[in-house]
Amino acid sequence: MKVARRRRKRKIEIASKKEFTYRGFTFEELSQMSIDDVLPYLPARARRSLKRGLTPRQHRLLEKIRKVEKGTPIRTHLRDMVILPEFVGHTIAIHNGKEFKPVVMKPEMVGHYLGEFALTRHEVKHSGPGVGATRSSKYMPLK
Repeated sequence: MKVARRRRKRKIEIASKKEFTYRGFTFEELSQMSIDDVLPYLPARARRSLKRGLTPRQHRLLEKIRKVEKGTPIRTHLRDMVILPEFVGHTIAIHNGKEFKPVVMKPEMVGHYLGEFALTRHEVKHSGPGVGATRSSKYMPLK
């Protein structure tokens, strides 16, 4: 006995852009909260570091972010600063040990650290053997 398989017609739906929420709050609600109100909703590590209070350098960065317009990049070495809702929309150039990497802050980055978005290591891509290579390592097979 053959079982007839029914093919379901797939509905083509236009994907609407999903509204951003962070732990049940929209970005507008988050941006209106103070740091103390946002604190309980952050991950444990970020919550712990903010509970201890901001260092003087972190406090200066926060004041600079509040003062500067959103398009102007802000250069910083503070990779251990937690991204707060106030940062969203600003461009922050984060030092990776060699140069400043500009990063535009987005709502999805809230609760992460600045250093997560400016990687300090990169993949090494070697080319062929260079000058001073030994006799045995000069061999390079032809393709």
